[in-house]
Formats: sequence, structure tokens, C-alpha cells
Amino acid sequence: METLHPRIRLLWIARGALAAVVLGVVLTAIDQWQVTVPFLAIGGIVALGLVIGVGYALRLYQVWQFELQDDALYLERGVVTIVETAVPFVRVQHVDTQFGPIERVLGLSSVVVYTAGSRNADVRIPGLTPDRARTLQNTLRELAVESEADDAV
Repeated sequence: METLHPRIRLLWIARGALAAVVLGVVLTAIDQWQVTVPFLAIGGIVALGLVIGVGYALRLYQVWQFELQDDALYLERGVVTIVETAVPFVRVQHVDTQFGPIERVLGLSSVVVYTAGSRNADVRIPGLTPDRARTLQNTLRELAVESEADDAV
């Protein structure tokens, strides 16, 4: 099984830290307009949020894996709920490579695999280098085309 690039942890830790800061701002606003919330309580809650966010990001990095199998793309991910997904190549509609501004700064990109169907019709593999993402995109596209020929009547 292949793991993600280690720099994805920075993105996930930043998201957790941002969530903790937003929680602190909300608690401060509540303190100003509604109920008095002790400053130490706000600080403690924000610190706990930071610890949980960092722990969650590090654990998510440890469990996030993917693999190209004979007939499907297989993914394992999740911290609280473990999700195992198998995307048969014959179901692949198209494959995109995406990278937002923060991912570009970190030198990362994502591959998004769109599948036939309406419920959860896409699978995203984050935390890849741009070269690895392009290689994976091309490989998935080729495997999808090959599987269409095998699936023909």
C-alpha cells in the first residue's frame, strides 16, 4: 500500500489549528455578548482543540493508504470510522488532478477519480507530489480504458 506525502500533515494540522482558533473566537464573542466565560476556560478549550486537531491529523496520515490492484483502486482511510473503498476501473468515468493555493505552496496535489453513479461518485487522493499525481492520473486513465474493453459484450 502506498502512503501520502508527509507534507500533507502540515495541511491537516493547519486545518485543525484554524478550527481551534475559530472556536476560540466564537467563545470570546459569547463571553463579550452573552455569558461570561473565564479566560482560562477559553484558553484551555482552544489548547485542547489544538491537541485534538494535531493528534487527528497525525493519526489520519498514519492510516491513509491507497493501492492499485488488478481490477480496482483500493483506499483505506479514517480515524474514528475506518473507510475502505474499492473503485473498480470499469466504473471510472474520468480522473482529474487538482491543487489549490495552499497545496501548491506545500508542493502537493490531489487526484480525483469520478465514477459512474450518483452517490459518492468521486474519490479524492490528497497529499501527492504533482509528478506522482500526474503519473497516477495517467495510469488510472489507461486502466479504465483497458477495463472498458474487457467489459464489452
